[in-house]
Amino acid sequence: MKSLDKEYIDQLEEIKNALQASPELEQYLSEEEPEDYNKMQDKFEKQINAVYDEVAAMHPLQLFDLENHLIDPAFEGLFFPRLLGYAVLRGDTNEEVKYVRPQEHFKKILLAICNSFYFDIVNQRIGQAVQIGFALSSDIWITNLVEEIPNKNIKQFLLSQKLDKYRDLRHRNSGYRRFQKQFQTTNFQSTDFPNSQVEMNTWFGSMRKFLEYRISTSADHTSYLEEILTFIENKELQGSSRFVTILSLVANFIDFGKDEPRLAKVFNLQRKDHPEFNEQYFEFLNGLVTSSLPYSSACDQKIFVLLDKKIQDDIYPYYSALAEVSKKGFVHEDAKEAVRQLYSKYDGLSLVNSCLRLSILKQFVHVLKHLSIEAYPDYFEINKTFTSYMDIFDYQQFNQSLKEASIVYVRKLLKKYTDKRGKDYQDIKKFVIPTFQDLGFMKEKGVLELFKTRRKKRVKT
Repeated sequence: MKSLDKEYIDQLEEIKNALQASPELEQYLSEEEPEDYNKMQDKFEKQINAVYDEVAAMHPLQLFDLENHLIDPAFEGLFFPRLLGYAVLRGDTNEEVKYVRPQEHFKKILLAICNSFYFDIVNQRIGQAVQIGFALSSDIWITNLVEEIPNKNIKQFLLSQKLDKYRDLRHRNSGYRRFQKQFQTTNFQSTDFPNSQVEMNTWFGSMRKFLEYRISTSADHTSYLEEILTFIENKELQGSSRFVTILSLVANFIDFGKDEPRLAKVFNLQRKDHPEFNEQYFEFLNGLVTSSLPYSSACDQKIFVLLDKKIQDDIYPYYSALAEVSKKGFVHEDAKEAVRQLYSKYDGLSLVNSCLRLSILKQFVHVLKHLSIEAYPDYFEINKTFTSYMDIFDYQQFNQSLKEASIVYVRKLLKKYTDKRGKDYQDIKKFVIPTFQDLGFMKEKGVLELFKTRRKKRVKT
């Protein structure tokens, strides 16, 4: 956790002072009507949220300290429900949809709410957060937390949020997913970077979740580049599969600018000093290519620049082949030959070849997804390249994926070109029917079905 910058502390003080001097607070304290509290919320939570959003975007490691400031009683319970939701969702969960470690920050926020003068108002907006937080926590942890509450009514409220249905994994998982959707457009992820192996085992999940979120949203990494570099340079942490995951993740996606040599040094030392790194890296890459992360050929180029070619492993030859594809394009004969030469060195089911197929496939699918309808003659040419790579790989799943992407594109064409006598429709039909059969995408009956017009059902009168 990093301390909150003074400029944000000053902004919070301004909001706090304005809140304490506001007629909205005075009115609420006088009448204690929910409508008056809502007016206070409407006026001041927007200001708090503006500070929160800026810190989350530019200094995410300061979020824990920001939240510590926001549970100050002088903020009159404002923003509490959001803070509780964020704390619930930050926790790392296992395959049983239970927290990997106790969520002490969740506990801190919940206790602040329970001890607040505004509990009776705030508790109307935190039920689901408490239910999910308790569902993901252990019974012992919940019991110990409730025991810290002296007020019997508040204890009863908390115990009532411990729902029996969430003892069932299916209900727990679906409830957790529903709760996540409420915050899917909100940036609240933060983490700590471990300094020891014990901390690594504890914080790995939240660290990975944080980095993947920042990468997926194209966030700015500037404020924590040094923390990442300090982490990957820590020799005590190097060598484990978890370390390889984080190193590989940042190496593929995060630009370290002038400090890129520090990243390259660590990456190459792992290749040289840890024999298992080669396989662990390709295991990571195999998952990365099919994940929702924004993997592209730019990642391949970034890794290739890092590599010391004098180190003998599978990583340099792999990226060397992809560099040829990137440089000349996958349609070029030199690119095809580079892929063929690499692929022939390994068994078809090897991790290296799996990654190679998936990488090439991702490029093909990307092209088809972004190919305009009007450019369908280019699709005819690209199919020749499909055939070349299908021959190189001789792998059914690769062919099946190309088939699915091609059918999606052809359906888009037929949705636009509906005139069966028109030149465009006829050109598409004359190409697709024989080609899909030659490629093994479809049999004659199946491909003819693509061109059949579906009759609309008559509405009965």
